Amino acid sequence: MIEWFTWVQVVVAVVAGLVCVVACFAKRQPDDVTVGTGAVVLVLLLAQLVVAIAAPFVGNAPTGNLVEFYIYLVSAILLPPLATVWALVDRTRWSNLVLATSSFAVAVMVYRMFQIWTVQGL
Repeated sequence: MIEWFTWVQVVVAVVAGLVCVVACFAKRQPDDVTVGTGAVVLVLLLAQLVVAIAAPFVGNAPTGNLVEFYIYLVSAILLPPLATVWALVDRTRWSNLVLATSSFAVAVMVYRMFQIWTVQGL
């Protein structure tokens, strides 16, 4: 996997989580900004899915377990939409914490996927 793209994903997910935490403490209900941060995280994950499918065909084979990699990837792709649905249904300021938690979890999963792809054993 491309290292800079991994770090872009991690930073975007952490910033998205921080935006949602700030919105929660500002006592704001989920709005376009907080829900939009989840959408940005999801778009980057979908781009990673395309890269992960294409990478082995261009000579960038993973060093770790592909099953574990794709389990992380599918789980990470499911988190932002599920958190967004929760936020839109619940519509309380605490829903922003659900969005934040999903963003932080995605950041951890993306980093772990990078480890599986490149430097297995850490």
